[in-house]
Formats: sequence, structure tokens, C-alpha cells
Amino acid sequence: MTEHSMVSTLPNGPFRFIALDVETASRDNASICQIGIACVQSDNHIQTFTTYVNPEQSFASFNTELHGIDAETVADAPSFPEAWALLKPLLQLHHLVQHSSFDSRALTAACRAYRMPNADLSWSDSVKIARKAWPEFKGNGGHGLANLKQELGLSFHHHDAGEDARAAAQVVLMAETRLGQSFDLISGTTRKSQFSLPLDRT
Repeated sequence: MTEHSMVSTLPNGPFRFIALDVETASRDNASICQIGIACVQSDNHIQTFTTYVNPEQSFASFNTELHGIDAETVADAPSFPEAWALLKPLLQLHHLVQHSSFDSRALTAACRAYRMPNADLSWSDSVKIARKAWPEFKGNGGHGLANLKQELGLSFHHHDAGEDARAAAQVVLMAETRLGQSFDLISGTTRKSQFSLPLDRT
């Protein structure tokens, strides 16, 4: 099954929360070329899903060197509107985690570029959560994924959207244990009213 078989491989919720990461083709935030999500189940098992996205614009050599994705990689991938049409219904039902604010800004930029309505999503920042859990890393490597990978013993391939999303989810789970608090308490964002709605969509 290819990575582009989105309909059959998209995880089916509900989940405790979903971590999301994107990679971009250039300095343009709208140039999303890969989206990864890590869906955390009630038992803390993580289901990941990744899709390439054709940004329909040129790749910068710096970005390709960073994540290894180029125009040939995404030649048969869905465009952002196609990918977003499938991902958005799942994401809107859940509280999302991003490591820094880049990912939500990129999604907003891509929606604007395609003249699509911006998704009304609920976000938390796993950088801020990590700062609460491991204040000792401030000035000592910081709270970026690369340093957290080393300090917390995480195993993932940096700058792959699915791998980075999984890492962000793992950081949150480890922070829950470290702080002795649930995600709802450490996320720092009030959940929207949609979270009081029944999640059984069968």
C-alpha cells in the first residue's frame, strides 16, 4: 500500500490528542510537502499517518537537503486541498499538538494560498509543555526536538513529518509522567465545545 492511499490508511478515532508536523518545500510557509500525524489512543498507543503533498511550487535546495523531499518525490502526491479534505474532519474533532507554532502557521498559510477557509483547530505547543516538564534544559540544549531526542532517549528520524509528530506526542506522554498531570492539565489550552459532543460517528 502506498503512502498516498490516504482513505484506507487514515487512523480512525477518537483519540486522546493528535500531534501534527509538516515539512515545507521552501521558505514559503504555504509550501507544505509532507504532513504527519501521531494519534494517541486511550491506552497511549500511537498510530501514525504520513502523506507527501505536492506543493505545486519549486523546492529550495536547503529544504530538500534538510528533509530529503524533492519535486520527484511528490510528483504523484495529492495537492494540499486534496490532502486537507481528508485530514481536516479527523483533526477538527481532536485537540492538536505541534512542536513550536510553525505547523499551525503553515496550515493557515496553505489554506490562504488556496483561498480555502482556515481550519478552526485547537492547538497546544509541546515546546511549552517540555519547558514545564524539563526546565533544566533551558540554556542547556533547549527544548527543540533534536535536543529532546538526545536527553529523553527518543528514537526517531528528524525532519520526517510522521516521525517528528510521533516524537512530539512522546514528549507530551513523558511530560505527563514527569509532572504527574494529565494532558488536559498541562496542555494550556481550553478545549473547544466540540469536545463535549459525542465522538461516536458510526
